[in-house]
Amino acid sequence: MESPEQPGPPRPVVARPVSAEITLTVNGREHRIAVDTRSSLLDVLRERLGLTGAKKGCDHGQCGACTVLLDGRRVNGCLALAVAHDGAEIVTVEGLAAEGDRLGPLQEAFAECDAFQCGYCTPGQLCSATGMLEEIAEGAPSVVTGDLSADAEPTDAEIRERMSGNLCRCGAYVNIVAAIRQVAGARGAARAAGDREEAGVPS
Repeated sequence: MESPEQPGPPRPVVARPVSAEITLTVNGREHRIAVDTRSSLLDVLRERLGLTGAKKGCDHGQCGACTVLLDGRRVNGCLALAVAHDGAEIVTVEGLAAEGDRLGPLQEAFAECDAFQCGYCTPGQLCSATGMLEEIAEGAPSVVTGDLSADAEPTDAEIRERMSGNLCRCGAYVNIVAAIRQVAGARGAARAAGDREEAGVPS
């Protein structure tokens, strides 16, 4: 009696890339592109749109070098699937300039305070700080926020806590905090002056 033929090893299943067409508005410009559904937002920005400001550091969401603003909120671009954010508005470090090539207030403060050394983490630090200052303006507290009033300026401890997701291998943290505090102070002074003008109080 012949023995039944033994089945061979299972054939490996090869996953075929699946693409999807999405629209992203990046730094004010609309882009309609077909992307691999496995692509991260970071890879699409860098490899497809040529915006290399956001850096790939750890690629695990731990260093913050890839931080961008997604619909006004700071996110790690390496952890965000591009296909999941069809229709989103994104701002990268290239979009932070005030007008044309003129630096924005945070960029100027980073330069004035020498808030970088090698510069690799700087784009993520700038995007994160931009998002952080907006969070403060909206009244979102951190775990170390002491004064919840709208006019309160963030303390050094609060800035450090809010920026804790952005690492700097060069250790420029003291100057990064100083740069952010400088901009936060200027915004607070401008807001106070506006409040006095609205109330009819002379400066």
